[in-house]
Amino acid sequence: MLGLRAKLRVETERMSLRLPVASDISAWAELRQDSEAFLVPWEPLWSPTHFSRKSFSNRVTWAARAFSQGTALPLFLERRSDRALLGGITLDNIRRGPSQSGALGYWIGAPYARMGYMREAIDAMVNHAFFLMDLSRIEAACLPENHPSRGLLEKCGFKYEGVAQSYLQIAGRWRNHVLYANLRSDRRGKTDAGLSK
Repeated sequence: MLGLRAKLRVETERMSLRLPVASDISAWAELRQDSEAFLVPWEPLWSPTHFSRKSFSNRVTWAARAFSQGTALPLFLERRSDRALLGGITLDNIRRGPSQSGALGYWIGAPYARMGYMREAIDAMVNHAFFLMDLSRIEAACLPENHPSRGLLEKCGFKYEGVAQSYLQIAGRWRNHVLYANLRSDRRGKTDAGLSK
């Protein structure tokens, strides 16, 4: 498993997307603490142990296990120029067989928002998922009022598909989410009806 972990890097123009490691704890905790007011409105409630070493160790262990089992691809965004941790992106709930799909989630530290980093990361993750993992569909969801996230998804080729009622608990309340999807072969709005007679 360590060999696989060492090889997994999704490269973008400015970043390396990689699995988290135990030594990331200080940079991760500092970035999350500094970005708390920016992140909390869009995320599930943080537990009282959110910043503990044990909690982070569990996060790293889960990431390695999920990657090795092929159920998720949880990556940190590391800027190559100075190795700064910028945020995270996860392709989760990976389903194989007839579905060949996964769900995308992401966060960026407040100091790095609106600098194009997350767009770069999403584009790279989508490309990796479609062409190296052979997925066909990537889903994403966000709160209806999260206009920056909605705009980002649309710029990355995701299309609005509807609303999921009481989809996730955010800030302690069940909240509706708007659903988006990106398809490797996008046939939405197209039909084969009438083509073959």
